[in-house]
Amino acid sequence: MITLRQAALEELADVKALLWNHGPNEWNYLTEEGVDAEFSLIEHGTAVAMVAVDSLGAGSNQIIGFAVLIDGAVSPDYLAKYSALNELFFIGDVVVSSAYSGTKLLECCIEKSKEKRATVVLIERHEENLASAGMMRKSGFKVVETFYDPTKRSAGSRKTSILECRVG
Repeated sequence: MITLRQAALEELADVKALLWNHGPNEWNYLTEEGVDAEFSLIEHGTAVAMVAVDSLGAGSNQIIGFAVLIDGAVSPDYLAKYSALNELFFIGDVVVSSAYSGTKLLECCIEKSKEKRATVVLIERHEENLASAGMMRKSGFKVVETFYDPTKRSAGSRKTSILECRVG
């Protein structure tokens, strides 16, 4: 059985290990500095990690995926062109073990954003990342802009798509 919940601070090392084990691919932009900054936001309470946990039986639980939901006030400044930062949440890294889907994690982040009175949730992906595109579409996200982004994207079109889900 898979359950969704907010990660406890003492689980962050396991969450980060999952990121480095399942996150790197040609579509994702992961740097040690960026990951450390994102996890620092979680530690300081301006972001939360929502985790998917697979109950393997006999009291054993395994984190199989996570999504980081970041308060707009500490989100990247370039997002301000899409919405006032104090009205949004941004989903940073989303990683799911290859045997699972991240759709429910995104929906969980959307619900958490509603609780916090956001009006919009933003997320980004490589334009050509079809797995992420499907997961985001199923969760209600729509592309608002796609732009050439060679500092982040080294594969394919080298474009980033920004997507939004209106919640308020």
